Formats: sequence, C-alpha cells, structure tokens
Amino acid sequence: MMSTGYLYSILPTLRKLYKKDEDLKEMMTLHNQFFNTNPMVGGLILGMDMAIEEREKKESKEVVTGLKTGLMGPFAGVGDTIFGVIIPTIMGSIASYMALKGNATGVIMWIIVNLLVIGFRFTLLPFGYKQGAKLVTEFGERLNALTDAAILLGVTVVGALIPTVINAKVPFVYKSGDVTLKIQDMLDQIMPSLVPILLVGIVYSLLSHKKMTSTKAILFVMVLAIVLYNLNVLG
Repeated sequence: MMSTGYLYSILPTLRKLYKKDEDLKEMMTLHNQFFNTNPMVGGLILGMDMAIEEREKKESKEVVTGLKTGLMGPFAGVGDTIFGVIIPTIMGSIASYMALKGNATGVIMWIIVNLLVIGFRFTLLPFGYKQGAKLVTEFGERLNALTDAAILLGVTVVGALIPTVINAKVPFVYKSGDVTLKIQDMLDQIMPSLVPILLVGIVYSLLSHKKMTSTKAILFVMVLAIVLYNLNVLG
C-alpha cells in the first residue's frame, strides 16, 4: 500500500542515522512493511517516527512498529472523515452551487480551500517531529509502557479488521431428506467470522517461518482461495 512511499520519505533520515549497510537494510525492511493511512495526516506518524529514531536508533524498532501499526488505523478514520468527506462535501457543495449560479467566487473559494488543506498538510510533519521529540525527552521512562500500549492498539486494530475486511464463508449445505444443514450457520453459532480468523491464523503461523515472506504468503492465499473456491469449500 503506502509502505514504499513511507520508506522513500524517511530514507534520508535512515541514511543519516545508520552508517552500516546491515543496519540500513534492516531498518529499510522494517519501514517497507504494510502501512496504510490517510495521506493528509500520515506526516504526523512520519514526524514522530523520525524524532524517536534519531534518539533511540535501532532500539526504537518495537516502538516505531507499534506506533505505525497503532496509529495508522485511527488516523485513517479521522483523515478520511475530515479530508475525504466533511470538507469536500460542505465546501464543495457551497462552491459548486455558487459556480452553477455563475458566481466565480465559488471556484476561487474551492481553490483557496484546497490550498489551505495542502498547507495544513505540510505543518503536520514538523508538528509530529516535535511531539515525537517531546515524547522521548520528557517521557523516556514511559517508553516501555507506550510500546506495550501501541502494540496492543495495533493488535486490536488488526483484529477488528479481520471480520470486516476478510469475507470467507463455507457455502456447503448438507441435506438428508427434509433436513437441511448450512455449515456456515453452524459455524456462526460457534463463533462469528470463525473462517476468516482461522485463515489469518494460518497466514500468521506461516509468517513465523524464516523463509516465508509476506509476498509468498500473499501468493499462497491467492492459490488457496482459487483452489478452495473451485472445490466449493469456501465462497
């Protein structure tokens, strides 16, 4: 998703901090992991990341990973709501109405609004950097607690995404005379979204192996999905 762009943005900082090629490659791999948030507010996370890494170097790996994982979801929700719904809907409606009436002020207002949004976006990275520096200098003793909280938040966000993003069901229906038993209904009674959770568990266990990469895991899931779908096991 946005991991490549994130890595490109923080790469100058990484090259400044990590002089050894092994350390640089390790941190580049870390920052090239899955990352997806609203681009308007992503600078906040990037700024905090830069500030923490400048002071903690490689020791900040868990903090940075937890920070990115824990904040990208909530920030995406806030950013999408404000910059993807509220501002375009309200300001766009006003500007378009004025433009339809032949008033050029509507076009000018829309341009000004977008320029303000872009300008606001540029202020988020330095603001995040200052907050990240403050976090390290004033709350250094609480970084372990922050790490645990960020990791917990990240796990919670990822866990909540499982039933909402992964749509996997068992379409098989058992029939015997007048009796019809839908396997999916039975599984839902045991635990809703049981199949998606099991699939995530399988992928998670695969990723625990050293030779398994995220790309291989994605290919495995694609092949598995095609095979199980054609066998009418999953739908």
